[in-house]
Amino acid sequence: MNNIISLYRAKVLAIANHKGGVGKTTTAINLATALAASNKKVLVIDLDSQGNASTGLGCPTPKRVETISDVLLNRTYIQNAIYSTEVDNLSLIPATTDLVNTEAEIGSGADSYHLLQEAIYPLRSRYDYIIIDCAPSLGTLTLNALVASDRVMIPLQCEFFALEGLNHLIQTISSVKRELNSDLDIEGVVLTMYDRRNNLSELVSQDVRTCFGDKVYQTVIPRNVRLSEAPSHGKPILLYDIHSAGADAYLALSAEFLTRETLQEERKVA
Repeated sequence: MNNIISLYRAKVLAIANHKGGVGKTTTAINLATALAASNKKVLVIDLDSQGNASTGLGCPTPKRVETISDVLLNRTYIQNAIYSTEVDNLSLIPATTDLVNTEAEIGSGADSYHLLQEAIYPLRSRYDYIIIDCAPSLGTLTLNALVASDRVMIPLQCEFFALEGLNHLIQTISSVKRELNSDLDIEGVVLTMYDRRNNLSELVSQDVRTCFGDKVYQTVIPRNVRLSEAPSHGKPILLYDIHSAGADAYLALSAEFLTRETLQEERKVA
């Protein structure tokens, strides 16, 4: 199936880190918004039972009539679970706490890891990018995201234990690539919660760049009050405060992401 899917247009990007509180959902929401602002058609799939990406894109729980749970359990067609957002070119498949039960129901057999890949297959000709906001775990749902994806972006907070446990995630990605999705690669590492007033942030940045080299994005996401406030208003940062440092950072990340995409395509042609 991977060879067939690769003929379709959309690139599928999982935003993943099994540690919570690293800026994963913030990155999924705001990278998607910045890409949409660059005239890319983008779909965000909320694959976290907390549903924070859904809330942050203005889809409160009462409006989530059909969700990714219904799709994975074959209770609805995936097209029925797509919601428009306030952002032009940006759509959402939301999640609710039902995902906790969904993960239990679909189990952990080999067949269960391909459910999301099969579900999004008909959508890949409709979007430029499909971005999956993963849960802070390495359970069945996150494995579904990795199997369905072309690339993985890893947000990494600039804190003391930033690299702790990251090897486990890298090993999981390698295992999925070897056994379930040969097309899967690491898109890059994005440093989040960077505080220029704190020497620790720069030390962590240096350590991560030493470990991962050019896989680490040059753009760093700062600690920013406006960025933290935006989800509670159901808005990505570009709608909440486009003049904030957080908005500047995600616009820069989007530009760097697109530049990397162009270079990757040029290498393929060469």
